[in-house]
Amino acid sequence: MQALAKSTPESNMKKYGSSLAKFQSLIALVILCLTISLLSDKFFTVDNAWNVMRQISVNICIATGMTLVVLTAGIDLSVGSVLALAGAITAGLLRNGIEIPAGNLYIGFTLLGAVVAGLLTGALLGAFNGWTITRFKVPPFVATLAVLTIARGFTMLWTKGFPISSLGENFAFLGTGWFLGIPLPVWISGIIVIAAVVVTNKTRFGRYVYAIGGNENAAKLSGININRIKIAVYTIAGGLAAIGGIIVTSRLDSAQPNAGITYELDAIAAVVIGGTSLSGGRGSIMGTVLGAIIIGVLNNGLVLLNVSPFWQQVVKGFVILLAVMIDKANSKND
Repeated sequence: MQALAKSTPESNMKKYGSSLAKFQSLIALVILCLTISLLSDKFFTVDNAWNVMRQISVNICIATGMTLVVLTAGIDLSVGSVLALAGAITAGLLRNGIEIPAGNLYIGFTLLGAVVAGLLTGALLGAFNGWTITRFKVPPFVATLAVLTIARGFTMLWTKGFPISSLGENFAFLGTGWFLGIPLPVWISGIIVIAAVVVTNKTRFGRYVYAIGGNENAAKLSGININRIKIAVYTIAGGLAAIGGIIVTSRLDSAQPNAGITYELDAIAAVVIGGTSLSGGRGSIMGTVLGAIIIGVLNNGLVLLNVSPFWQQVVKGFVILLAVMIDKANSKND
């Protein structure tokens, strides 16, 4: 007969710690909600719940793309600036079109045409990130930091430093409309999440993403086209950032030149808090969604409690640091 393995206090504690680690984000969310509800009677209201959902919908879009990038052991610091440029391009084409004085030509854009142009802007910038990283072996941190600056500069040039406003009711519906009793941005982010879950869990592309992050050399030896997958991942991240930019621009009825500043930090925080390892190869889209909800609830709670915006930045910084420390601790235990 095969001998049964004896359970020891150390093994039991390790199993308990492993089980607890799987639910640490959910436990943190419950504690956070209970704490805020005790301090503010405005938190557990229907209006505030929808407000939180609308706010986190943009971060979910960005963080979903960021998750794919981080799963390949990369990082994308440019998403905030890509968001701003995509929103500005969409707003500018929708309101002003393109004028070519030399040819006495004016090109107008429909709502669909302007939105597609904004999405292409984000996707192309993302593809440029991926191409720079794979073709010239530039570290993702440096490459995307450069594109952050480039995209922000193009946004200022396009808008001339002024907001582009009065974009029409049809465009405003994308960010402020409701469908079947649910805000449209929530529908958009929900569809993106469902698609991303299917891609990461049920497709060959998803398996390749995890394989590259887990062991890039082994993935290369097994025949995976590393460069193609990485370019695709950064392209998707840029496109999803553009969707976030269109939602923000629609909700404000204005493309702000400084839109999206620090959005990349919220996205990275959502990814790490959700359990995705910065070393790559481990994590999930649903974990990121939970992380985005935690960040959204935290932001909302700090506002309800009238905490200074400066202290809000301090608190979020500590939350990100704590999440990274937990991620490192979990990596050592694996």
